[in-house]
Amino acid sequence: MSKKQPVYFTDVEQCVDDLIGQVGKEIILAAPLALAKPTQLINAIYRRLKTDPELHFTLVTAVALEKPTWSSELEHRFLGPLVERIWGGFIDFDYVLDMRKGQIPPNFELVEFFNKAGGWMTNAHAAQNYLGSNYTHAVRDAVINRCNVLSQLVAKQEINGKILFSMSSNPDTHLEGAKVMRDMRAKGEKVAIIAQVNTNLPFMYGKAVVEPGFYDMVIDSPDLDFTLFGAPKEPINNVDWMIGLHASTLVRDGGTIQVGIGSLGDAIVAGLDMRHRENKAYCDFLTQADILSKFNPLIQTIGGTDVFKTGLLGSSEMFVDSLLELIKAGIIKRKVYEDVRLQKLLNQKRFEDTQIEDIFREFVAQRMLHPVIKESEVGFLKHFGIFHPDVTYVDRSIRLGQTEYSLDMRIAKNVEAVALNCLGPCLKNGVVLYASFFIGPQAFYTELREMDDDQLKLIDMRGVDYVNQLYGNEALKRLQRVHGRFINAGIMVTLSGAVCAGGLEDNKIISGPGGQYNFVAMAHALDDGRAVTMIRSTREAGSKTTSNVVWQYGHITIPRHLRDIVVTEYGIADLRGARDREAMTRLICIADSRFQEELLDKAKAAGKIPRDWQIPEPFTNNTPQALEEKLAAFRKKGFFKSFPFGTDFTDEEIVLGRALRQFKQKAEENKFAIMPGLIGQGLSSIPKTARPYLERMGLEDPETMQEKLMQKIVLFALKSSGAI
Repeated sequence: MSKKQPVYFTDVEQCVDDLIGQVGKEIILAAPLALAKPTQLINAIYRRLKTDPELHFTLVTAVALEKPTWSSELEHRFLGPLVERIWGGFIDFDYVLDMRKGQIPPNFELVEFFNKAGGWMTNAHAAQNYLGSNYTHAVRDAVINRCNVLSQLVAKQEINGKILFSMSSNPDTHLEGAKVMRDMRAKGEKVAIIAQVNTNLPFMYGKAVVEPGFYDMVIDSPDLDFTLFGAPKEPINNVDWMIGLHASTLVRDGGTIQVGIGSLGDAIVAGLDMRHRENKAYCDFLTQADILSKFNPLIQTIGGTDVFKTGLLGSSEMFVDSLLELIKAGIIKRKVYEDVRLQKLLNQKRFEDTQIEDIFREFVAQRMLHPVIKESEVGFLKHFGIFHPDVTYVDRSIRLGQTEYSLDMRIAKNVEAVALNCLGPCLKNGVVLYASFFIGPQAFYTELREMDDDQLKLIDMRGVDYVNQLYGNEALKRLQRVHGRFINAGIMVTLSGAVCAGGLEDNKIISGPGGQYNFVAMAHALDDGRAVTMIRSTREAGSKTTSNVVWQYGHITIPRHLRDIVVTEYGIADLRGARDREAMTRLICIADSRFQEELLDKAKAAGKIPRDWQIPEPFTNNTPQALEEKLAAFRKKGFFKSFPFGTDFTDEEIVLGRALRQFKQKAEENKFAIMPGLIGQGLSSIPKTARPYLERMGLEDPETMQEKLMQKIVLFALKSSGAI
């Protein structure tokens, strides 16, 4: 890495001046997905182009974060305090505000390779400039779009008297991107790599740590710190819980796990947590819910139901906060090491990290070292803690204290002397979690900032080119990612096993492929890997319920030839190596029973399922009511909470949010249907149990007619939802 020092700025406007002087008035800036966008720099360039029509700004990024907004006074009363509490201090992106108003200037373009889920579906500018890339192709495609500036937020820390930067939440694309930029500069192209320091970012380790010379320019001023975007947790409902519990049985102890964000990701993690911490209750539920009677042979072949003795490696593009819960629970604890020889040995022998003498002797016995250990090998053995840290190399020997020990391992007494005197206490520099980016609640960021360095160093933040695929150092990745379980969510699955995840058949983009395709392909490439796709069996729009298990669909993210395991709330369908008849009957068995016969008729009409095949009786009661009955008894014992890992919302906000959403849906379906209830509410007294909710909304003592009407709406919504 270059030893040059970057140019430092405390003034963002001055940085923009210098940037324009360096690359010109066409700025094509790549910023990271989600959290680590340099907000003030982006806003400064955007504001500059509004006064300078010769300046053209293209922002290549993904997931533009924005605070919730409201469209009515009632929503304002509910959301206003939430926004202030959770997002107070977060700086809005000017371009996002303008896009929402349809006021984007002609000299600005937003190009995203992954959208905030459903965030830009009706926005023409976003739709026309969407970049449909795999996560691992984002850098390549940014270059194709002539990107000339790379910029991100970074953390800063002094270590051993030296200032270092950490890419923190987002080494995902910028580790690779910076290398590409430097190659472009070597060819004479005008480029710039810019960091903006934010002390609220946790200082993460691994490959995320870089020297200042990694950047050309650094914006660093405490006045520019702002609150990181918080992502509150979503509630886990019955459907999510059942999907998570089914999926949790497919994870093999001693294996590897990848999960995503949202309530489904939390549900699988909560299921794993229950399996480990409350194993008897977990197994009792699996038995009583008929999960074992239906799927036990598959579960025992692929996963298991026991506690995690060896533990898991986390290898997930996204470091969700619930994965931290698995680390704390002692589930994610399987350490891996970045050396093929050492990792191969550990896979073979399952040594504990304190069995240093056994490890060293195996290295010698299996001739994994030169007969006379070389100086470079001494460095390797010290790095991983096999040799004592104070050992020094001295011409075919090592010295510890005043004694020298021969490194000629062909002589047994030399092996004994080194084994007895020169070894360290335990292996070092192991990793339990590889990840490429993170975003989560504020408590998550706080926990990372306050975490002990030794624990934090077990988390290695890397680029997606490392985490999401096998290419590059494939032998090591295969050894590390044993029994990989790559668990992602989809929107729909066709009876052929193809998965729709990122868009709709009218070409509206919900989000994008992200890393899902990469992980599915990797699961097929690994000898013992499996891709698990979680699908909610139905979706609702108003009063209409639609099946997410469909005959066919016009937008596909994962093709049928990469079909693997599909999990709904009603069960598990193993599609790998299955013939079409088997794949289709297995998917019909885990579909909602309201749609099974229709799906079966279509498959029979197409000649894909024999005319005499019938749905087995154990799969004919796939209904929401049946799910509730299965969960209810255990919920009374304290299991299956909506927020098993906590929430930023108060109890009143959870109840109000659910009640007001249901009221809004009913009002949108049929305004006249809710009128009798509202009128009736006007004639009723206010229950004492409603007081905390009215106080939260500032409607306990309404004065104006508008406030009185809002009070009646809140009371009606609470009664309709069963809250009061």
